[in-house]
Amino acid sequence: MTVTLGHLAELIGGTVLPPGAGEAPDGGAGTRISGVELNAAETPEGGLFAALPGTRVHGASYADQSPAAAILTDEAGLEILKGAGGPDRPVLLVDDVRAVLGAVSAEIHGHPSEKLTVIGVTGTSGKTTTTYLLEGALLASGKRTGLIGTTGTRINGRPVPSHLTTPEAPALQRLFAQMLADGVTHVVMEVSSHALSLGRVDGVSFDVTCFLNLSQDHLDFHDGLEDYFDAKARLFRPESPVHAPRVVACVDDSWGHRMAEIAAAPGVTVDTVGTPHTEDAETADDGSRIAPRATWRAGNVTVADNGVQHVTLTGPGGAVELDVPLPGAFNIANASVAWAALAALGVDGPDAAAGISRVAVPGRMERIDEGQDFLAVVDYAHKPAAVGEVLRTLRAQTVGRVIAVVGAGGDRDSSKRPLMGAEAARVADVVIVTDDNPRTEDPAAIREAVTAGAVEAAEKRAAAIGIDAIRVENIGDRAEAIDLAIRLAEGGDSVVVAGKGHETGQEINGVMHHFDDREQVREALLRRAGREGDAGRADEEGEN
Repeated sequence: MTVTLGHLAELIGGTVLPPGAGEAPDGGAGTRISGVELNAAETPEGGLFAALPGTRVHGASYADQSPAAAILTDEAGLEILKGAGGPDRPVLLVDDVRAVLGAVSAEIHGHPSEKLTVIGVTGTSGKTTTTYLLEGALLASGKRTGLIGTTGTRINGRPVPSHLTTPEAPALQRLFAQMLADGVTHVVMEVSSHALSLGRVDGVSFDVTCFLNLSQDHLDFHDGLEDYFDAKARLFRPESPVHAPRVVACVDDSWGHRMAEIAAAPGVTVDTVGTPHTEDAETADDGSRIAPRATWRAGNVTVADNGVQHVTLTGPGGAVELDVPLPGAFNIANASVAWAALAALGVDGPDAAAGISRVAVPGRMERIDEGQDFLAVVDYAHKPAAVGEVLRTLRAQTVGRVIAVVGAGGDRDSSKRPLMGAEAARVADVVIVTDDNPRTEDPAAIREAVTAGAVEAAEKRAAAIGIDAIRVENIGDRAEAIDLAIRLAEGGDSVVVAGKGHETGQEINGVMHHFDDREQVREALLRRAGREGDAGRADEEGEN
């Protein structure tokens, strides 16, 4: 779809400079715009270069590298263009580029999300798993499905390149248009707090939005938990341009109750989900925990020897039995939210349930099995609450010890580092602190903060349960840390390597090095079994 600069200016309340560039004097097309990009060099001829203020340099400084037909920028950007002897092409001037970028991108691409059924999922933990559960159910129900999230983007199960959990508005709208052209009918996407704060999803027409939970994360970006919650709430406030007519909120914590209340408005259907894991679960006559009143209530949860969980979900249409192929109480909540969203769309039949039962999520409670007599799991948990949830889940299903490998990322919220160590030491019998993605920070300093939290919590726990000590190790090399965890494991133990999950790189001092926790765990298992040479053959077989 091609629009004119003048039309965009009218849409967003901007000013076209010079004044005659928006529409031709004879009523003709004027400056026509066929695309929009944030990267100057990637903006096509006939496109609009969106020059944003950056943390160090304003995007307008790169305008000379762009073949764009016009430039969208603010007053600061215009001054930079003038200082460089320009502008040498039409400018669409606005007060805040980010505030209008979503609307501009959607208009240029013809509002593709309006022709799709879009489900948005937000929350601190569980977004990726919930979107995979939704994708699996939709594909099994015969829907052509797109997925956008942390592990990448897929169209009908086929990976396509992407870099952010929620892409910037131009890339997101272009992706929707691509999906529409490929025959996609339903899109499931993670919606991060950054995306909501930075307007990346502005211009998206959501059909259902889901809230999972909230715990400490991204406080390097948000000014406290309330600010973090407010960013998430932008997806649900009735006055928000991205609110949906149907909302699903997990009310297992007080944040969920608040979000459900915020979303309630005339014309909005709000379904709540409660599980036995909730803060205010009720106690049945037999002593079991049951969820309090909610639109959808999870109960009768059982766990098979292979880790598959069975749950009975009771909702408006009666009860449904689900097999959830992922361990952990939090995954019962994720699956329940997914099912409530499917029910809101009328896609909650037997095929959808079968699709959920077959879902595997990369790096989320992913088991690595080389025939050992203990459990080895890789998980993406990289926040204090998530680490605690994963370890408590394994503790409940482990007859031996729980051995945890944990770390914290650099250039991020430093206050959660000791909390990460403390959460690990409150549950695990052995805690091995190691590097995650130190980025530009001193890895040793990060590890010391995590270790301090682990040691303090370990000492308190050891005293409380009357044992000599809980082992805490500090090993910088992540491969060595993983190898030690595997060597220490005995029959009946559980080893969890937390933090990086599906990631295949480790960022150290600005350089990305190949590193995959799943590969490292597998290699350590093969070394332990005296089959180290099998690792290469396994990789070769996987490429066939």
